[in-house]
Amino acid sequence: MTPHQIDLVQSSFKKVVPIAGAAAGLFYDRLFEIAPEVRPLFPEDLSQQKKLMAMLGTAVGSLHELGTILPAVKDLGQRHKGYGATAAHYAPVGAALLWTLEKGLGPDFTPEVKAAWTETYNALSGVMTSA
Repeated sequence: MTPHQIDLVQSSFKKVVPIAGAAAGLFYDRLFEIAPEVRPLFPEDLSQQKKLMAMLGTAVGSLHELGTILPAVKDLGQRHKGYGATAAHYAPVGAALLWTLEKGLGPDFTPEVKAAWTETYNALSGVMTSA
């Protein structure tokens, strides 16, 4: 990720924060629509949806210091593996995330912003799947 891509991800995420609850709902709805096989990996009660946005906010806020969050990202990957997540599950999660960002950001989700988010997600999910 380039510094410019990091700036794009961080500045666009600031626009998502005010709609975090709705964005989390959109994300989960989309994820379960495109990958219904992952639904059993999640609790029936998704009232902890804010957890997703908080975790994403922490990662996004630390992108300039990626080395500091890599241990936590690896740990998260190990925990997800313990929940039954496989490497194949990360693609629909990424697709649902990008779709959610597109819906939440509207015209601010430019091709450049999408590319920056894609790069960010690929980097973080790569660390998680290798854990």
